[in-house]
Amino acid sequence: MLYYLCVIFLFLNTSLCSYDFYGRHFIASYKKCDKKALCNINELIIAFEKAVQSSGATILKSDYERFPGGGMTAFIVLSESHASIHTYPEHNACFIDLFTCGSHCSYEPFDKILTDYLHPQDVSKELCIRK
Repeated sequence: MLYYLCVIFLFLNTSLCSYDFYGRHFIASYKKCDKKALCNINELIIAFEKAVQSSGATILKSDYERFPGGGMTAFIVLSESHASIHTYPEHNACFIDLFTCGSHCSYEPFDKILTDYLHPQDVSKELCIRK
C-alpha cells in the first residue's frame, strides 16, 4: 500500500511541476534609451524584476554587477530558466533577454514594462521558439 501511495505522489508531483520540452527565448536591443533611466541602476533593477514578475515567471535568485563607466549586467535565475540585461550607457543602449521553458509565461508584459521605463527610440526584437 505504501508503495502505491509513493508512486501516486511521485506521479502527481512530477506532473504538477514539470514543463513541456518547449521554450520561448525573447531577445531585444533597446537603443537611444532615456539616459537617466538607463544609468539609474537601482530603479532599473526594480523595473527589470517587475518586468520578469509580470511575465508570470518565478524568480529564484538574482544578481548584478556594475562596471566602470556606468554599465551594468543583471541576471535573474528563474524556475523556468533565466532573464538578463546588459547596459551600455556610452551608447544609450542595452540588450535584454527572457528565456522561459514551458508555455505559461509571456514575454509581452516583460517587454512593455522595460520599454515603458527605458523609452528606447529604436527597438529590435526577436522571439525564438525552442523545442
